[in-house]
Amino acid sequence: MPMCRRPRQFCKIFVFVFFEVLFSDATLWEYEVNFIQLLSIGTVKQMTQLHPDVYDREELLGVAVVGCGYWGPNLIRNFYENEQVQLVAVCDLDPKKLRKIGRRYPNVALETDFQAMLDNPALDAVVIATPVHTHYPLALKALQAGKHVLVEKPMAMNSQQCLELIELAQQKGLVLMVDHTFVYHGAVRRMKQELDSGNLGELLYFDSVRINLGLFQSDINVIWDLAPHDLSMMDYLIGKQPVSVHASGACHAGNGLEDIAYITIHFEDNIIAHFHVSWLSPVKARKILVGGTKKMMVYDDLESMEKLRIYDKGITVEQPQSDEERYASLVGYRIGDMMTPVLDLTEALKVEVAHFVDCALSGKTPLTDGKAGMRIVQILEATNEALRTGKPQTITQPEIVGVLSR
Repeated sequence: MPMCRRPRQFCKIFVFVFFEVLFSDATLWEYEVNFIQLLSIGTVKQMTQLHPDVYDREELLGVAVVGCGYWGPNLIRNFYENEQVQLVAVCDLDPKKLRKIGRRYPNVALETDFQAMLDNPALDAVVIATPVHTHYPLALKALQAGKHVLVEKPMAMNSQQCLELIELAQQKGLVLMVDHTFVYHGAVRRMKQELDSGNLGELLYFDSVRINLGLFQSDINVIWDLAPHDLSMMDYLIGKQPVSVHASGACHAGNGLEDIAYITIHFEDNIIAHFHVSWLSPVKARKILVGGTKKMMVYDDLESMEKLRIYDKGITVEQPQSDEERYASLVGYRIGDMMTPVLDLTEALKVEVAHFVDCALSGKTPLTDGKAGMRIVQILEATNEALRTGKPQTITQPEIVGVLSR
């Protein structure tokens, strides 16, 4: 017989039954059926229906994950393990994938019908991990059904779709959050602390490399597939609206989708950001360099131990005092220590899932909300136009400032 998977649930149920028998005329046998039912049931919401005073209805968030492909199983695992979540259902069009999930999570309902999943009264939130072109229609239906939504990156295929989702979520008082996982990584959060504290001085540049052999996508190019990771980190760390973007790339697979690309983004105050993304690299690299006037940081996601290094290095520039000095080198080099900070090693996705659950239960605004998702999609749209025209593109401010401002 399947048992309740959380010890605290078992204890609450057991204590309830024990004291109800102790202080009543009923026998333990008369409570045996209900007790066995409580231990066998997979959802706390059904427990509440049997005995409302055993469990608080608001204590857990009923969640369904849509999509069992590459990223979906990671989301399923983290939501299942979260103590504030009851994983109600998993939905996918492929029965084989569902059966595989079912063997690992036997108490979770398996659905191939998205609408039938939405109709489940135990459902509070929907997590979408499907191909990019399905993000908008699925998120739209979920919001219309009154469900909180966590959607994979990129949020949608264009900024207009993002805007519609943002406005709908606000109208219904629902949480709309985008799965920008790296923002929740311990190294990235430490980088944000260093920047906000002024330890790096004035920010000069953000340089990113994300390359590997594959995985080729059938509906989006390498920029839309890989760059959102680094663009979201840039957006979080810099916290400013970019001014313009230039992009160049090439397609070598004959499908019309760029498989290698370079992006350059300019900000005010002479800040520059550069991105190299590729599906055609013989080696895998995930590295970010952030430079300031005082210190510099290197985040290497493939490093097992020292993922973040902070260097006390930089340059000094002296102002010329005479015409002769104008022709001399006035740049000096400063070389100091390298420091590897202690990082929070909690899995980034676990932190993100906990944040989404907290926001859904409390009504807080997520760190990577719909506005953050739309800012990334706006940059991606501009890169598409830059690739098409071969010219830099201006990144315009959102039309509805009251809705989309930071």
